[in-house]
Amino acid sequence: MASYIRQRPAYWFQATATLLFLWGVLGCIAFYWHASFDPAQPSDVGVWERAYHRALPGWFAYDYAIAVGAALLGSIAMLRRSRSANILYVLSLAAVVVQFGYVFVFTPLLAVKGVATAVFPLFILGVGIFQIWLAGLATRRGWIL
Repeated sequence: MASYIRQRPAYWFQATATLLFLWGVLGCIAFYWHASFDPAQPSDVGVWERAYHRALPGWFAYDYAIAVGAALLGSIAMLRRSRSANILYVLSLAAVVVQFGYVFVFTPLLAVKGVATAVFPLFILGVGIFQIWLAGLATRRGWIL
C-alpha cells in the first residue's frame, strides 16, 4: 500500500496547467521563428533587426531552446501530475534570465527600441515565476507527486 495519498487537483489548477501548456507551445513556435530567421533573406524586417540577429552569439539559440523546451516539458509534467515540473520550471526560468540578461545588458536593444521593449520580457519572467510558484503549491497540496 502506498504511504501517500494523491489528492485530486482543483479544477482551476487543471485549467491553469492547460493554459501554461499552451503558453509553452507558443514559446516553442516563437523559438522556431527565431531559429529559422535568415537575415540574408529579403523580408519586411528592418536593417537593425538583421544586424541584431547576426550579432547574437551561437549559444543564444541553445539557451532559448532550453527556456521554452523546459517550460513546455514542465507544463506537460504538471498535467501528468509529476513533481519533475518543479525542476523543469526552475531550469526554464534560469534560461530566461540568462537570455534576457544578455539581450538587455550586452546589446543596444533598449537604446534603439526604447524601454517599452522590456514589457514583454518582464511578462515572460513573471509567467516563469508563477509557474514555479504553482508547481510548489501543487506539490504542497499533493496534486503532483
